[in-house]
Amino acid sequence: MSKKSMIAKSLASGAIAAATLAGAAYAKPNSQLTLADNAPAEVTAKVAAWQAGERLRGRKDKCYGIALAAENDCKAGKGTSCEGTSTVDFQGNAWTYAPRGTCEFIVTPEGAASKSALDRNNPA
Repeated sequence: MSKKSMIAKSLASGAIAAATLAGAAYAKPNSQLTLADNAPAEVTAKVAAWQAGERLRGRKDKCYGIALAAENDCKAGKGTSCEGTSTVDFQGNAWTYAPRGTCEFIVTPEGAASKSALDRNNPA
């Protein structure tokens, strides 16, 4: 195989990998998430678009304690290993991506969300 063919093959493989990674699914918000009363209009709009199904783009926050069981985005602590492994609704050590700047205003039936792990609803 010529050097030119090898480069073309490598570029094609890289493009396929990039397309696959770019299409990675993020956990979706659930209908039990609300916003704090003091949430700015920009935050309200971002969360409304996210809840309506708009795909998250650009910078995101890792937001702890907002996912339903088996709907987290990745590892956070004991009882989780990666995407979809949380075992309890609103598990405090499991995170889900949320639109940038919204996590600090998200509220669940178990309490406020956080940009760091929470000590609630964690598996033993």
